[in-house]
Parts: sequence; C-alpha cells; structure tokens
Amino acid sequence: MTGLREYKKYTVTAVLILLNVLVFLVVELTGSSEDPGHMLRCGAAFGPLILEEGEYYRIVTCMFLHFGMRHLLNNMLVLGVLGERLEPAAGHVRYALIYLLSGIGGNLISLAVSTRTAENAVSAGASGAVFGLMGAILYLVLRNRGRFADLSLRRMAVMIAFSVYLGFADGGVDNAAHLGGLFCGFVLAFLLCRGFTRR
Repeated sequence: MTGLREYKKYTVTAVLILLNVLVFLVVELTGSSEDPGHMLRCGAAFGPLILEEGEYYRIVTCMFLHFGMRHLLNNMLVLGVLGERLEPAAGHVRYALIYLLSGIGGNLISLAVSTRTAENAVSAGASGAVFGLMGAILYLVLRNRGRFADLSLRRMAVMIAFSVYLGFADGGVDNAAHLGGLFCGFVLAFLLCRGFTRR
C-alpha cells in the first residue's frame, strides 16, 4: 500500500512520459521521427502552417513529438527528475497546468520569434514544457529561502544554465521555446503556488 501511495504522487508525470513514448512509437511505426515531412503530418509545429493555414492545434501537438530516440530520452529523463519533486508539492492539477501551459506559452513565444526573424523550421518536443517545470521549481526555491525538496538555488542555477548552454551550443534547437517555457513556468508557479512550502 505504501508503494502504491508513493506511485500516486507522480501520476501526472507517469502519464505524460507514457503518452510521449506512445506517440513516439506511433510516429516510428508509420514513418520516421527524424523525417521533417512525416513529423509535419503527425502534428509538428511550422510557422506558416499555423499562421497562414490556421492549424493552431500544432502549438499543442508538437509538445508530444520528438526528433529521434535521443531527443525523447533526454526530455523524459529531465521530466521524470523534475516531476518527482514538483508534482507532490504542487498537486496533480496545478502541476499539469504548469506543464501544459508552459509548453504552449513557450511554443507561442517561439512562433513569435520565428515570425519576426523569418526563420521558419519544423519544431517539436516537450522541452518548452520541461523548461517550464524548471522555472516553476526555481520560483519555489526562491520562495522557500533557497531550497525546495532536495534542490538548492545553486543546483537549480547550474541546471538551468547548463540546459540553456546546451541548447545554444547544439544547432537546430528551439531556444526561444526553451526560454519562453522557463519564463512561463516561473510566472505560473507565482500565480498558482504562492502559498506553498516544501521542507
């Protein structure tokens, strides 16, 4: 019973990971997750299709698509680590809202940046939502005087800095979605979790 109660603390995280894995398998079974054309058919984001064709659903569907196994594993690993700490404290509903709205917010910011710079590319991944969890935990660390769960302000700063650095060092990464998600997660935590503390 104790094990079951522990598992229930991370229900949303487990469902999100499972959903991302299942979508990845479907994409691979019907084509290749590294084929931009196939990813577009599966719902990846692409500025002209969203703005000119009105395919706004792509802002959401692209959050559950990944370019290759490495992309998927990296995002799911970080999602598991952050979700284990944030979901029990924020609660299932608030946690799900932070994840989904951060991902959507990051994608909208990415869309605005790509439109402004006219650099349109096929985009997909849960990174914006995952960065949103980082932003939310950063807020809670600051809110709780430099510590949240087993995370200190220093550890969070290093994690965020390293993640941002990897994004800029690796070509083809949607850094606008990452930074946008980080900002949205911080703001959402401020709005939804202001009264929370975690020893």
